[in-house]
Amino acid sequence: MRALTFQGKESVSVETVPDPTIQQPNDAIIKVTSTAICGSDLHLYEVLGPFLSPGDVLGHETMGIVEEVGSEVGDLAVGDRVVIPFNISCGHCWMCSRGLFAQCETTQVRAQGKGASLFGYTELYGSVPGGQAEYLRVPQAQFGPITVPEDVTDERYLYLSDILPTAWQAFEFADVPEDGTVAVFGLGPVGQLTARIALNAGRRVIGVDRVTERLNLARAYGVEVIDMDAVDDVPKAILDLTDGRGADGTVDAVGMEAHGSPLEQAAISAVGFLPDIIAKPLADKMAIDRLAALNAAIKSVRRGGTVSVSGVYGGEIDPMPMMEMFDRGITMRLGQCHVKRWTDDIIKLLDKSEDVLGVESLATHRVPLEDAPAAYEMFQKKQDGCIKVVLKP
Repeated sequence: MRALTFQGKESVSVETVPDPTIQQPNDAIIKVTSTAICGSDLHLYEVLGPFLSPGDVLGHETMGIVEEVGSEVGDLAVGDRVVIPFNISCGHCWMCSRGLFAQCETTQVRAQGKGASLFGYTELYGSVPGGQAEYLRVPQAQFGPITVPEDVTDERYLYLSDILPTAWQAFEFADVPEDGTVAVFGLGPVGQLTARIALNAGRRVIGVDRVTERLNLARAYGVEVIDMDAVDDVPKAILDLTDGRGADGTVDAVGMEAHGSPLEQAAISAVGFLPDIIAKPLADKMAIDRLAALNAAIKSVRRGGTVSVSGVYGGEIDPMPMMEMFDRGITMRLGQCHVKRWTDDIIKLLDKSEDVLGVESLATHRVPLEDAPAAYEMFQKKQDGCIKVVLKP
C-alpha cells in the first residue's frame, strides 16, 4: 500500500509499504477513505523527530470502511463505516472505566513512562503505524472504532478522530459559567472548533491569533478576535474586554511550538540537528517548550479562573510563573483528549441536519495522499490560507 512516512527532520514522503494484517483477535483492518493532517503532526516534523525512525507511517485522524476483522471485535463488522480515535484504548481497564481513555492501562507505553498508545506518533507512544495510508490496522477494535452513518460526507464525522473531541474537552476543562467568557489562544483547527463549541453553548468567546485567515474565519462565526501583532500586550487587551478581571476560562490551543519564544525555539531547533542517541535524552528529560501562548493564557484568566491546555507540550524543565498562579488561585486542566468520553455528546450535534459546528467546511485543502509532503510544508508554513488539510488515499 501507499503511505506517508517520516524520513528525517522536516522530511516526509509517500512510499510503498507492506499492507497491514490482523495480528490479534481484537484487530480490524480498515480501508482509509479520508485522513487529515493534524497540528500535532507538525511536532513530528521538528521537535519529536528523534523518537521516529525513517519509514514510520504517520497520521492519527482517520476514517474508512472495515475490510477485515479478528474474532474478538464484538459487533464491528466488515463494511461498517468507522472513525478511528487517535488514542488506542481498551474500554474496560481501571482507567477506561473512569473515562480516562488517554491513560488506558492496557495500551500504556510503560517503557517510555507514557499513557495510552497513539496512532502514528513516535516510539514514546508505541510506534503504532498511522492512518495517512491506504489501509490501517486498528488494535482494540472491540472498543475504539466509532460507527457513523453512510449517507453524509466523510468530513461531517472525520474530526471525531481527534480535533473535535479535543476541542470539546478543551471547552469542558475551561469550566466557563453560563454567563462567562472564554479566551482561546490559537485559532488553528482545534481553536476554531473550541470557539464554535463555546459559542454554541452560549458563551462569549475571545480568540487570539496572528494569522489573518484564521482571525477572519473566527470572526465570521461571531468570535471577538485579537490580532497579536496589532496589540502590545494581549493579556491586557483581554482584561480590558472583561471589566479588568480577565476571562473566566482560557484555552491554550497552541502548544509547544508557540511563536514569541525565540530562545526556546533556537534550543529546540538545535536538538533537532543532533544524532538521535544524544537528542533523545535531551528531548525527553531536558526538553523546554515555547511557552508564550501558555503564559499568555495564564495571565489572561481571572482570579479563581481555569486554564485549559489542549496544545501538546513535551518539556520537562519548563519555567512556570508559580507565584502568580498561586496568588491568583487559578486551576489548570490539561492532557491528551479522552476521545470516547465526549463522543456521544458530540454526535448529537453532528447528527443534526444542519452542520452546527461547520465541520464540513473547516478544511481549506483536500488533496490526494500522494501530495501529502507538499501539504505538510504548506500547513507548517501557513501558506495559501491553509487551516486544515484532508488527504484522500
